[in-house]
Amino acid sequence: MALSPTNDAALLQEVDEAVRKDRLDTVMQRYGRWIIGGVLVALLAFGGYLYWNHRQDIARGEQAEELIASFEKLSTNQPRAAATELEKIAAGGDPAYRAVAVMQQANIKAQGGDLKAAAALMAKVAADTKLDQALRDLALIRQTAFEYDSLKPEAVIARMKPLVDAKDPVSSWFASAAELSATAHYQLGQYDQAGALYGRIAKLPGVAKSLQSRSVQMAGMLGVDAVTDRAAESAAKDQKGNAAPQAAAAAPVEEAN
Repeated sequence: MALSPTNDAALLQEVDEAVRKDRLDTVMQRYGRWIIGGVLVALLAFGGYLYWNHRQDIARGEQAEELIASFEKLSTNQPRAAATELEKIAAGGDPAYRAVAVMQQANIKAQGGDLKAAAALMAKVAADTKLDQALRDLALIRQTAFEYDSLKPEAVIARMKPLVDAKDPVSSWFASAAELSATAHYQLGQYDQAGALYGRIAKLPGVAKSLQSRSVQMAGMLGVDAVTDRAAESAAKDQKGNAAPQAAAAAPVEEAN
């Protein structure tokens, strides 16, 4: 329906819409192919990313199966077959699986008496910046353990210091790093530092029993009563845990009074 000439607002709106349509037509005439091409490229890129991500998931699953197979071959006394599987994984692929394969290769070298080669493989993992820090720390500890007899105690202490001193967050491998450092302090005659570290290890919850037992014995020998400290902490926890049930049992009596 035609607009009344006296309706200025409606007329201006119609003119504005016509101008915008004309501009849009001009833009599409000039750049339409580029715009459509850009949209298609973006869609293809997104589809390619989804496909690549899917292939990565499949590849990681295959590497996990290969890694498990290599461990099973080791457990069934098939070292050559296991070594072939580990070599394949270590040659490329997901960084985490590659690191685990290299670390297992290092363990095999160490079991065969070649500590130098084992340490070199662990050093390779420790230096890989693509890996999670906790995995690199573990490799560094294993490298230091393999090299321990050839290192000066000061070098061991310096190497373990970042893990021993870490506070926020505490290193996942504090206990192992602290034991290496404490042993080095002991060799240097720094018995106070060694005893303090052994005492800290002994107080850790969830630490391996063998390590905890060694730490308690070494701490006690160096004048740190880790046994008493642990007993006191345990008693405090038990007392705190029993407080709530006692309070709950007392509540009905108070209400009755």
